[in-house]
Amino acid sequence: MDQPRPHAALGLEPIRTISRDELKAKLDAGEDVKLIMALNRWAFEAKHIPGSMHFDAPDELYAAVSPDDEVVVYCSHVDCLSSVALYRDLVRRGYRKVRRYSGGLLDWEDAGLPLEGEFAAAR
Repeated sequence: MDQPRPHAALGLEPIRTISRDELKAKLDAGEDVKLIMALNRWAFEAKHIPGSMHFDAPDELYAAVSPDDEVVVYCSHVDCLSSVALYRDLVRRGYRKVRRYSGGLLDWEDAGLPLEGEFAAAR
Protein backbone atom coordinates (compact mmCIF):
# COMPACT_ATOMS: atom_id res chain seq x y z
CA MET A 1 0.00 0.00 0.00
CA ASP A 2 1.63 3.21 -1.11
CA GLN A 3 -1.37 5.55 -0.88
CA PRO A 4 -2.63 7.05 2.36
CA ARG A 5 -5.99 5.86 3.63
CA PRO A 6 -8.76 7.44 1.53
CA HIS A 7 -10.30 9.36 4.44
CA ALA A 8 -6.93 10.92 5.23
CA ALA A 9 -5.61 11.58 1.72
CA LEU A 10 -6.17 15.38 1.87
CA GLY A 11 -7.47 15.32 -1.69
CA LEU A 12 -8.83 13.05 -4.38
CA GLU A 13 -6.01 12.93 -6.91
CA PRO A 14 -3.69 9.91 -6.61
CA ILE A 15 -0.27 10.65 -5.19
CA ARG A 16 2.73 9.84 -7.37
CA THR A 17 5.09 7.64 -5.40
CA ILE A 18 8.62 6.29 -5.54
CA SER A 19 9.71 2.94 -4.15
CA ARG A 20 12.50 2.45 -1.64
CA ASP A 21 14.61 0.65 -4.25
CA GLU A 22 14.17 3.38 -6.87
CA LEU A 23 14.95 6.11 -4.34
CA LYS A 24 18.04 4.27 -3.11
CA ALA A 25 19.25 3.78 -6.70
CA LYS A 26 18.82 7.50 -7.45
CA LEU A 27 20.69 8.49 -4.28
CA ASP A 28 23.46 5.93 -4.90
CA ALA A 29 23.88 7.24 -8.47
CA GLY A 30 24.20 10.80 -7.17
CA GLU A 31 21.18 12.02 -9.12
CA ASP A 32 20.03 15.55 -8.36
CA VAL A 33 16.97 14.71 -6.28
CA LYS A 34 15.70 17.11 -3.63
CA LEU A 35 14.84 14.68 -0.82
CA ILE A 36 12.73 16.54 1.74
CA MET A 37 11.75 15.22 5.15
CA ALA A 38 8.34 16.66 6.00
CA LEU A 39 8.53 16.19 9.76
CA ASN A 40 9.59 18.78 12.35
CA ARG A 41 13.16 19.89 13.12
CA TRP A 42 13.47 17.62 16.18
CA ALA A 43 12.53 14.52 14.16
CA PHE A 44 14.93 15.51 11.36
CA GLU A 45 17.82 16.02 13.76
CA ALA A 46 17.04 12.72 15.47
CA LYS A 47 17.03 10.57 12.33
CA HIS A 48 16.76 11.08 8.58
CA ILE A 49 17.76 9.52 5.27
CA PRO A 50 21.24 10.72 4.21
CA GLY A 51 21.05 13.60 1.77
CA SER A 52 17.70 14.79 3.11
CA MET A 53 16.77 18.43 3.43
CA HIS A 54 14.54 20.00 6.05
CA PHE A 55 12.88 23.39 6.06
CA ASP A 56 11.43 25.16 9.09
CA ALA A 57 9.19 27.39 6.99
CA PRO A 58 7.49 27.00 3.61
CA ASP A 59 9.15 30.14 2.23
CA GLU A 60 12.58 28.57 2.89
CA LEU A 61 11.57 25.54 0.84
CA TYR A 62 10.14 27.59 -2.06
CA ALA A 63 13.35 29.65 -2.17
CA ALA A 64 15.61 26.56 -2.21
CA VAL A 65 13.66 24.19 -4.44
CA SER A 66 12.61 25.07 -7.99
CA PRO A 67 9.36 23.92 -9.61
CA ASP A 68 11.56 22.16 -12.20
CA ASP A 69 13.54 20.16 -9.61
CA GLU A 70 12.92 16.47 -9.06
CA VAL A 71 11.49 16.35 -5.53
CA VAL A 72 10.83 13.40 -3.22
CA VAL A 73 9.00 14.03 0.03
CA TYR A 74 8.77 11.62 2.95
CA CYS A 75 7.89 11.41 6.61
CA SER A 76 7.66 8.46 8.98
CA HIS A 77 5.40 5.85 7.29
CA VAL A 78 2.58 5.31 4.78
CA ASP A 79 -0.17 6.84 6.97
CA CYS A 80 1.86 9.89 8.03
CA LEU A 81 0.10 12.92 6.58
CA SER A 82 2.99 15.39 6.75
CA SER A 83 4.44 14.19 3.45
CA VAL A 84 0.96 13.96 1.90
CA ALA A 85 0.26 17.59 2.81
CA LEU A 86 3.66 18.73 1.51
CA TYR A 87 3.21 16.75 -1.71
CA ARG A 88 -0.22 18.29 -2.31
CA ASP A 89 1.07 21.81 -1.57
CA LEU A 90 4.00 21.50 -3.98
CA VAL A 91 1.82 20.11 -6.78
CA ARG A 92 -0.73 22.88 -6.21
CA ARG A 93 2.10 25.43 -6.53
CA GLY A 94 3.18 24.08 -9.91
CA TYR A 95 6.00 21.71 -8.95
CA ARG A 96 5.87 19.14 -11.73
CA LYS A 97 8.28 16.39 -10.66
CA VAL A 98 7.13 15.57 -7.13
CA ARG A 99 6.82 12.09 -5.70
CA ARG A 100 6.22 10.70 -2.23
CA TYR A 101 8.32 7.96 -0.67
CA SER A 102 5.33 6.53 1.16
CA GLY A 103 7.22 3.96 3.24
CA GLY A 104 9.16 6.78 4.81
CA LEU A 105 11.71 6.58 7.55
CA LEU A 106 10.37 3.34 9.05
CA ASP A 107 10.54 1.46 5.74
CA TRP A 108 14.07 2.75 5.09
CA GLU A 109 15.23 1.79 8.56
CA ASP A 110 13.50 -1.64 8.47
CA ALA A 111 15.49 -2.40 5.31
CA GLY A 112 18.72 -1.76 7.23
CA LEU A 113 19.65 1.23 5.09
CA PRO A 114 21.88 4.01 6.44
CA LEU A 115 20.51 6.89 8.48
CA GLU A 116 21.94 10.15 9.79
CA GLY A 117 21.12 12.07 12.94
CA GLU A 118 21.59 12.03 16.68
CA PHE A 119 19.73 8.73 17.16
CA ALA A 120 20.80 7.02 13.95
CA ALA A 121 23.72 5.19 15.60
CA ALA A 122 21.46 3.92 18.37
CA ARG A 123 19.82 1.34 16.13
